[in-house]
Amino acid sequence: MITVRKRHTGLMATAGVLGGVLALTALGGTSNAATTGNGTTSHPKPQARADQAGAQDVSDARIEITPRQGTHNVGINDPVHVTVSHGKLTKVTMTAVATGAEIPGTLSADGTSWKPNIRLEVATRYQVSAEAADAKGRSATGNATITTTSPANDFIGHLLPENGSTVGVGMPVTVGFDKAIGDKAAVESEIQVSSSSGQRVVGHWFNDHRLDFRPENYWKPGSTVTVELTRHGIRKTVTFKIGRSQISTVDARTKQMTVARDGKTIKTIPISSGSPEHPTYNGQMVISEKFRQIHMNGATVGLTEKDGKPAYDISAVPHAMRLTDSGTFIHGNYWGADSVFGKANTSHGCVGLKDVKGGGDGKQPAAWFFGNSMIGDVVIVKNSEDKSMLAPDNGLSDWNMPWSEWVAGSATS
Repeated sequence: MITVRKRHTGLMATAGVLGGVLALTALGGTSNAATTGNGTTSHPKPQARADQAGAQDVSDARIEITPRQGTHNVGINDPVHVTVSHGKLTKVTMTAVATGAEIPGTLSADGTSWKPNIRLEVATRYQVSAEAADAKGRSATGNATITTTSPANDFIGHLLPENGSTVGVGMPVTVGFDKAIGDKAAVESEIQVSSSSGQRVVGHWFNDHRLDFRPENYWKPGSTVTVELTRHGIRKTVTFKIGRSQISTVDARTKQMTVARDGKTIKTIPISSGSPEHPTYNGQMVISEKFRQIHMNGATVGLTEKDGKPAYDISAVPHAMRLTDSGTFIHGNYWGADSVFGKANTSHGCVGLKDVKGGGDGKQPAAWFFGNSMIGDVVIVKNSEDKSMLAPDNGLSDWNMPWSEWVAGSATS
């Protein structure tokens, strides 16, 4: 990744206070990329999305998904469709994130469009993933995550993680607000977060729009977290479970990543992290999204050649998992020589694991790590040459803030 340092960034999930009712709906990580209609990531001013892989034969196919990535309050009867220009769609899937249920759809006879066959459900988050090929057989990918509207008298908006999900021990509860909150104490008092483990959970306001909750240390494995929200007599309860503990430590000096499951090392993986010119952040990061394949384009972060073409355009970076909002990923790398992994730090800020193009070899380190990771798992980077501080509000990096400072940021403690 090319490092465009942006230390303080808002979380992708947002929420609103609409009509005097605290607006909240479950929102969580997904198993595929959440990207713009043409397949490139959608977060503003990010770190660049990929290690520069050199020249690549780029597909002419251009995928467009409507509604676009990140759209909220989509009507259940609103049109949802996928189209492609300069190519044909080869695969489209639409999935309800919470249940994993696949939505049936119809591909047009000419292969240029797709739409779902059934009406969508209210207050539901869906993920659309599309693949296409141009006349020369070159592939392109596109992804988008959308959320349908809730009933007017219900909690409308967004809360992370989603109801009924199972997440890693590092997953904070995150609430966002479209409108700036003035009376923070009043709003915070209406959101109660508790754990079956008995851990004390405290809220912290990062700004007028974001309120997170976490215990002093990571959640205890196997516990259940309950979020109770009350506003004007209306109550909403969201629960999620904490899975096994998995904490992976990337040592930028030794160029190895140690994966610990419930306190025991289960695997050590050679990696390549950020070069001295573009070092990886040090600190505790949390996986917020999983991308089986993602399109990474240098032009989205202003990295272009003299002729205006993107400095790199990688149509399908495999097994990518987001670590920060500003664009840090841990992902598969199929373009690096075998001698790189465990030997040299060559990336532009990300952590690279050996992989194959397309990500179809389950024996590769990147495939193993992707398959054995979940949203909320912790990835710690140490011994990087980066001297700056990873902002706790950059993604789900809450754990980088000392507990005393965290508590001081509560409006009710």
